[in-house]
Amino acid sequence: MTVVVGVDGSGRTYRLGQLVNASGTRAWWVGSGDLATGLDAAREAGTPVVADDAHRLSPEVLRALTAAARSGVQVLVARRPTIGSPELADLDEAAAADGVEVLGPLDRDGVGALVAAVTGHPASPVVTAAVHEMSAGLPVVAAAVASTLTGTSRAASGVPAPALLARVQRRFAVLPRHVGAVARVLALRLGLSDDVLAAAAGIPPEELPGVLRVLRDEGMLVPDGERMIPAMADAVLGELSSAERRRLHDAAAGALAAAGADPLITAAQLRAARVRTPAAAEVYRQAGELTRFADPAAALAWFDDATEAGAEPSAVAAGRAEAGTLLGLPPDADLPAPPGAEARVACLAGAAAAHDGRADRAADLLFAAPPPGPLLAVPVLVGTGRLADARTATCRPDGAPAALRFSEAVLTAVRDPDAAVPLLIEAAEVAERATPVAVLPDTPHAIGAVVAVLAGDTAAAEHLLDRAARAGIGGPAAVERHRLLLAWARMRAGRYDTALAELARPVSGELPARERLLRAAIAAGAARRRGDIAGLRAVWGGVEPVLARRAVDLWQLEPVEELLVAAARLRQGRRIEPILELLERIVDQLGRPPAWAAALGWLRVQVAVAGDDQDTAAAQARRLAEITAQARRRGEMAAGPAPRPGEPATDAPAEKSGHPAADRLDRLGEARDPAELAAADQLGRLAADTGPIGHRAAAQCAAATVWSAVLAGTPVPPDQVLAVTEQLVAAQLPWEASRLAGQAAIHTTDPVTARRLLERARELSDPDSQTDGAVQTGGLSERELAVGKLVLAGSTHREIGAQLYIAPKTVEHHVARIRTKLGAASRAELLAALREILADQA
Repeated sequence: MTVVVGVDGSGRTYRLGQLVNASGTRAWWVGSGDLATGLDAAREAGTPVVADDAHRLSPEVLRALTAAARSGVQVLVARRPTIGSPELADLDEAAAADGVEVLGPLDRDGVGALVAAVTGHPASPVVTAAVHEMSAGLPVVAAAVASTLTGTSRAASGVPAPALLARVQRRFAVLPRHVGAVARVLALRLGLSDDVLAAAAGIPPEELPGVLRVLRDEGMLVPDGERMIPAMADAVLGELSSAERRRLHDAAAGALAAAGADPLITAAQLRAARVRTPAAAEVYRQAGELTRFADPAAALAWFDDATEAGAEPSAVAAGRAEAGTLLGLPPDADLPAPPGAEARVACLAGAAAAHDGRADRAADLLFAAPPPGPLLAVPVLVGTGRLADARTATCRPDGAPAALRFSEAVLTAVRDPDAAVPLLIEAAEVAERATPVAVLPDTPHAIGAVVAVLAGDTAAAEHLLDRAARAGIGGPAAVERHRLLLAWARMRAGRYDTALAELARPVSGELPARERLLRAAIAAGAARRRGDIAGLRAVWGGVEPVLARRAVDLWQLEPVEELLVAAARLRQGRRIEPILELLERIVDQLGRPPAWAAALGWLRVQVAVAGDDQDTAAAQARRLAEITAQARRRGEMAAGPAPRPGEPATDAPAEKSGHPAADRLDRLGEARDPAELAAADQLGRLAADTGPIGHRAAAQCAAATVWSAVLAGTPVPPDQVLAVTEQLVAAQLPWEASRLAGQAAIHTTDPVTARRLLERARELSDPDSQTDGAVQTGGLSERELAVGKLVLAGSTHREIGAQLYIAPKTVEHHVARIRTKLGAASRAELLAALREILADQA
């Protein structure tokens, strides 16, 4: 006696037939005649009684079969896995003398054999795998799917097999309504939790386990799971009308939304089921809102899904525009601002204007926008010289902490770029951890890199831009900006490989005007450093229209230097002066802080040198010398002599500082008119904001004086020239140092001095010194390697100079550069690094 257990469609009846055939006798099947007569005949003949689908038999029949089994009649029973009544349990116990046989799903080989039997020809591995996936190995489902195959074609998902469709219709006709409701929700294949599944089906959660048990017994669920067999799911959905499907989708979407599930997970589930209903539209919109900053391309797709599902275009307009702007797409000029999204739309318009290089327009839009617009405006306000407005925006208490930290760092950068660099690094770290609330006009990483380069700290600039690349801050559009800034910063520091690689990289689409200017500055700088006049002309043809807009701000001062010097080389003076006047006005409005005033004065010196304009170079050199003197006097006055003990402080007037704001403040010191007092107060703040002069600005000021003398033909001691070039190199301006040394060599009449200066110029200007080979040499040039070998051999500077035909002072400069490049803090570290590099070379 045996009990065969399996879900519907697992082959219970087929297995009973096999067992009967194996017994070699005829069997009496329950239902083929009168039960009592059949049992008596089986008892007399000693033949088995077969009870198929025992779970469907009445209690009376089950009790009679149980009694017969216990009296010695052989009974073969087939049933579902669930025992639903005491009578079936008694029969199962009585009939299980020879054990219970559980029918599991077919493996892939079993499905292949079944497909071959149904189709009449062997099944390919591809077809077998497809049928196995669609049927989960359930024989009746696999046979139905196989019957739809033609030749060796693969089973098509989503098209229900006619046999399964009829099977579903028959079962749903007799199943309770709530069981069918759960089956239809499961057919969506959304992977819902129990609570959401019950809510979508409209049943109490406590009823769900019983319903799932019924569906498993019905052969609709995959073995050992609560997921519907794919082919059965297709049949369940195929049995529904379009209107019924829409209602089903909407119920599932509504249940997911009501349960507070993660919109991204919910949206992915609904998209997989191709749900297009109003409830799903809201879920798609939420998914777009959540991803618009982290993954703007995905956000656009979610907003598209929301629109297709019936969302109002105005409901997704702001989010779509934000995602598009982060991807570099210009927003709609007539973008609607639905209720509650006014601040987002206004901030977006300002950020888009900043990306397009229209800093004045961006400053106006952001400063007038609702919060956080004013705080976001601070970098743009400072960039256009509106320092008072920037302070006002920073004082508002309704800003985001990340934006506030960024704004405070930007205001510090006006007065003291060196002090601002760590603050900007901190602001960048805070921005990476913060949840974005609006599209940024610029990132703290980008502004921080510009300020770090101005402070002569390329390492900090690289650190910030590397962080930006890892964090993806600002979206794909900012990735382009950060990449260009990295290339520009390294080019300024004399490392040209990144700039050349960036110029060789194809650009997809048109860059925003701000980035077009930056890319052109890199191209002009690379061409100038290679002496490529044709390359300069090619660059100029593309950038002249950008400069014609005169849309330049403070943060572009140094990149613009490359373009204005190129213009001077090409005799395009009409484009130079308007840009310089604009930058002068911005720096004046900021109170002419020394570092920025020095950078602007240095720009004018470089333009004058390129145009061989001795008078302008001399005038700018004097201005830069005044900046140094003013900074020195302010430092002395701040630390002036303290009064002796018991002696009152003196009221004697201090020496004039030479700073325009401070001097005018002195003249207004005894003013009594309210307007004059207000002016005095403002000028006092401006004078206080002019911070210390950094080492880079000091190097530029010193070099400007030498440039002026060289252009004028005034002899300059070579040691002074070399000292100034070393200052420029320390300030990470090696190309400018090489140009200065080269010009000084040209204008000297002493052959030994000229050779010494030219050699130094060649070392600093070689654009190929940072090639792939530099990886094995620590970035050392051939001459530096030669010097390093002799240092390692124990030679003195004088001995090295004699062997290489250079001055001992030049050897000293070489050793200093080698130590800097290798990061050696002591002679022992220097020797160890040289041994490693020279061993690799060998």
